[in-house]
Formats: sequence, C-alpha cells, structure tokens
Amino acid sequence: MTQDWQELLGSAAVRFVRIVWCDNANVIRAKAFHTAFLEEHKDWGIGISIAQQAVPVMYDAPALESGLGPVGEAWLVPDWSTFARLPYAPSHARVMGTMMRDGQPWALCPRSFLQRMIAQSQAVGLDVKAAFENEFYLLSPSSDGIKPVDRTLFAASLGMDQNHAVIDDITDALIAQGIAVERYYPESGHGQHEISVRYTDAMAAADQQIAFRETVRGVALQHGLIASFVPKLFADQAGSGCHLHLSLWRQGENLMPNRQNPGELSPLAQSFIAGILDHLPALMAITTPSINSYRRLQPHFWSGAFRCWGHDNREAAVRIPSSPSQPSPTHLELKTVDASANPYLALGATIAAGLNGIKRGLILPNEVTRDPGTFSESERRERQIDRLPTTLGEAIDHLKQDTHLLNALGSPLAQAFLAVRQAEWAAMQGMTLEEEVEMLVERY
Repeated sequence: MTQDWQELLGSAAVRFVRIVWCDNANVIRAKAFHTAFLEEHKDWGIGISIAQQAVPVMYDAPALESGLGPVGEAWLVPDWSTFARLPYAPSHARVMGTMMRDGQPWALCPRSFLQRMIAQSQAVGLDVKAAFENEFYLLSPSSDGIKPVDRTLFAASLGMDQNHAVIDDITDALIAQGIAVERYYPESGHGQHEISVRYTDAMAAADQQIAFRETVRGVALQHGLIASFVPKLFADQAGSGCHLHLSLWRQGENLMPNRQNPGELSPLAQSFIAGILDHLPALMAITTPSINSYRRLQPHFWSGAFRCWGHDNREAAVRIPSSPSQPSPTHLELKTVDASANPYLALGATIAAGLNGIKRGLILPNEVTRDPGTFSESERRERQIDRLPTTLGEAIDHLKQDTHLLNALGSPLAQAFLAVRQAEWAAMQGMTLEEEVEMLVERY
C-alpha cells in the first residue's frame, strides 16, 4: 500500500475494504473488513473455506467429486496494487484477492493460474496484452418481470439519449478507478449496450474485467436498474458476448503483424491462433462456461459458432480486426467468450492454448472470407471448418480429453472446475430459457 491509501483507509472516508475473488461458478464474491482493523488484515487478508471453489451457480454447497469439502481454509490476501475506492459505494473500497495456503499461492486460485500462464509466456520472450469487450443489458424491474430500458436499434442515437445519465455515470466510475474507456454505443438488442475499454497487461485486463462487471452493476442499481451480462436473456433479442482482444509483444514491439507482408499476420501470431483454434472446443468450457452461453452461440448471429478465422469475419470464432494504423493487424479477437466466464481462467487458458500452438509449430488453416454457415457440410469439411460445441455438456467432454489444458490448469483446479461445470450441466440442462434467466439474471 502507498502512504496515500493508508491515509485514506485510516480516515472516516472508507469504512469497509472488500477483498474480491471470482469463483469456479464465475460468480464475483467478496469478504470485507472494517478499516478499524486494517493492521490485522492488510497482510494476511480474510479466510474462506476451501469448499468455496467447489460451489456451483445454483446454490451455496460444494459440488460432488470436486475434491473439496468442509475441512480446510484458504486466505484471500489483498493485492494492494489493485486498490480502488468504489464511486458507486464511496464508503467501500475494493482490492483483488489472491488465494493462499501455507504461505503459498493456492493451486485452485484463478489469479495464480493466470500468473502462471503469464510466466510461461515471459519464459519464451512474450508479453500478452488484452482487453475484454463487454455487451450488457440495462433492465427495469417490474411486477411482470424484467423489461429492457429501451426499444432502440444498433447504434441508435436515441438509445444514447435515453440512457446517457446511467452510461455517463458508469463511464465516470470506471475512469475514477483507472480504467480507460474507449468507445460506447447501443447494441442490437433492446436495452443492450457496449462499452469498450483500453487494452492493458494480461493480469490487469482480468482484474479490469472484474471491476467492469462490478461497476456496471453497482451504478445501474443507483439508477434503479438491473445490469445483466447473461449471454442470452431474450429469445428474440441479441445475445451478449464478452469478446477477448489479445496481442503478443516483445520489448515494446507488437508481434502480431507480418513486417515483410503488410496486412498479414506474423508466423508467430499464426501459430498462436492455430493453437487457440486447435483447443477451442475444450477451451469453450472455460470461456463460455454457462449452460445459457450456448443459446447465444448460433450460426448467422455473429457469435463465432464455427471453428475458423478470418479478417473482419464476424461469423468466425477468431476475427482479425482491420486497423487504419500501421503496421496491421494489431491483435486478434476471440468471439467465443462471454461474461459468465471467470476472466482469469478464460484469459489464462487462451494463453495456454496459443502457446501450445507456438510450441508445436501449428499451421493456421486458410482464412474464411464468407459466412461459414452458408457452406454445405461437405464444403466445411473440405475447408477444415467445424461447428463448435452446441451445449455445455459437449464442451465439458472436450475439456476432459484435452490433456494440455488440464495440465495447464493443474489437477486440483481442473478437478474442481470440472465438478462445478458438471453440477451445473446436470441441474440446468432441462431448464427453459425463462428458468435460466430467472436464476442467472443478477448473478452474471
């Protein structure tokens, strides 16, 4: 902690410090200590049951076969570099927690997993920069259930006018926490909006995603609204993605563009993307981990339902965005990600998949220059285009067979994560969309 933070926490301005974590159900949780007891908690944090990493989204009880139970304690140790006073709850502050046991990072800690993947990248001379691009709905609670706050169309200026007060407050709150807001527009769904934030280093990007979700929700509540990141809220409206933008760097140089062939990807970037595509069916159990996620991932909805890539192809799972800056391209966009994902696990597993592609020297398939859903099955086979998993159950089965991703996670984390996914799949696979939304609307 800096002296300024200590002075703030020693004043009457902040009463509670929330130590925040994201569990294997991908729910953001926190325990808080009163600032009167700062000295007691600033180094060691707060204890939680180890079973907390086995809790599915439906209830507060550990999933079977997780390897976790009622005996054992982990410690949420605050990372004071992430400290932020909460503009939407100014008597509270937030700090991200790292899970520790016996003085060491716990094997089931999502932040520690991402840190391991960052270390693996750095071991081969690579720095990863990233940003999560969120879509979310603003909803008005009513006696008839939730209703979108507007009925406007994509990028409609009317939607901006109708929602400027809450969007401005969200933006101000993000900026006050050091998060750089780049772009905003109403999205395709009624009441749906997108706010894009600037890329940063990998760990900061995942921390930023937690802060983003918390801030959007907190500010919306101040306006009497519900903000929801659930992937598919309404059958007749657009789903909400959380696309992952990622680039590879070395000593301040972006390694994504091919310096000899402008407009093309470098060989390194091609192998990294080939690794992501190779592992994508299994990776989706981590990046699109909710049963509801697969209602969004449909052909012809710009959600990335097919395993392929292309320049500015919004139907491909991996899009290479064009850029007016040179050299180009600057980064990749993984579309099969939504905000029901734990950002530490999603980003860490994506890095693991990409590094595996580099290690194996994988060759990137030919790019797809049209909607892959318009090809016949035989044409897709010829072009090495696969339909990605259509259910969480399928993605779980792929992850169980992906030894590289399982080894990257480590046995304890993989066991608990899969147990939570299995519990959610077993409990929710027969639910209607309305039943899913009723359960999840305020959890994601």
